[in-house]
Amino acid sequence: MSVSVSAGDVKALRDRTQAGMMDCKRALEESGGDFDAAVELLRVRGQAQAAKRSGRTASEGVVQSYIHATGKVGVLVEVNCETDFVARNDDFRDFARDVALHVAAAAPMYVSEDEVPEEAREAEMRIFIEQAQDKPEDVRPRIAEGRMRKWLEEVVLLNQAHVNADKHAGQTIEELRAETAARTGENVVVRRFARFAVGEE
Repeated sequence: MSVSVSAGDVKALRDRTQAGMMDCKRALEESGGDFDAAVELLRVRGQAQAAKRSGRTASEGVVQSYIHATGKVGVLVEVNCETDFVARNDDFRDFARDVALHVAAAAPMYVSEDEVPEEAREAEMRIFIEQAQDKPEDVRPRIAEGRMRKWLEEVVLLNQAHVNADKHAGQTIEELRAETAARTGENVVVRRFARFAVGEE
C-alpha cells in the first residue's frame, strides 16, 4: 500500500538525488516514506537506466586536465557523452574533473577490466597461486581469485573507490559514472586517460 508523502519530502529527495519530481514521489510512496530506502531505490533505477543507455554512441564530451599543486603530477582524461548540450553540463564536467583528480592520486593502469591484457592477468594469477602454496589445496583457487579481484580493484580505474572518500562516501568511479549517466540521461563513457609524473617513465 502506498503512503501519502509531503511536497517537502519530495523536494528534499530531489535535492539529494537530482532525480525527477515524479520519480522521487513514486520512490517515497513505494518505500513507505523511508527516505534512505527511497534514495537506494532511485540509485538502483538510475543505474539500471544507465545500463540501457550504455549501448548508445557517445561521441561528444570533454578533455579534462588536472595538475597537482606541486606541479609534479598531471593528468588528461577524455570523458564522452552523446550530445554537446550534456558536454557543457555542470554535473558532467564535475564528474570529468573528479576522474582527473582521482587518476592523479590513484595512478590506475587501465580504464576498464576489458583493457587488462590477458598476459598481465595470467602473470598475476601465477604469482597469486604461488603465494597460496602454503594453504590447503582445496582453498588455493579461491584465495588466488580473491587476490585477483583485489588486484583488479587496484589497477582498473572504474573499479577503484574515489580517493575523496568524504565527498563520494566510498563510491567507485563506475558508480559515479552510472549516477552521472542517470542524472544527464545520456551514455557517459570514460574513454582514456594519460598520467604524467616528473621522474617516472
